[in-house]
Amino acid sequence: MRIIGALIISACLFSCQERTKITGQKDNDTTAANIPLEEQTCYSYIKGKDTAHLSLITTGVASTGELNYKWFEKDKNMGTIEGEMHGDTLFANYTFNSEGKQSVRQVAFLKKGNQLVEGFGDVEEKDGKVRFKDLSKLKFDDAMVFEKVACK
Repeated sequence: MRIIGALIISACLFSCQERTKITGQKDNDTTAANIPLEEQTCYSYIKGKDTAHLSLITTGVASTGELNYKWFEKDKNMGTIEGEMHGDTLFANYTFNSEGKQSVRQVAFLKKGNQLVEGFGDVEEKDGKVRFKDLSKLKFDDAMVFEKVACK
């Protein structure tokens, strides 16, 4: 009788451990499915001899990447951006080097299909960074339209 009781208790313990493993496995699979995928997209602006290139790596709403402006007969600005998507608009800090000095300014891009349209508006300097005074008053016109291109 004791042997049968011990076997039943052992079977129950083994069964509980198996359920824990299966449940644990399901939780891990569910967590992995909720992790946003990383996506890289690239955009270029070309107007006459002025060019700009934007390479973005987006995970969920967070975006990081490189942004380089090459203005004809002017110093080029080369740097990195880090920001977030809010609806169809990317707001980011652009940290760049120009004329031997590192600067930070806020940038905004409106996504329209395969294009990113750079936004412009009144700015102010605050805490060593150039920021837009009022995000709701930004203008997204055809001044700087970046077209989606293949990443290199």
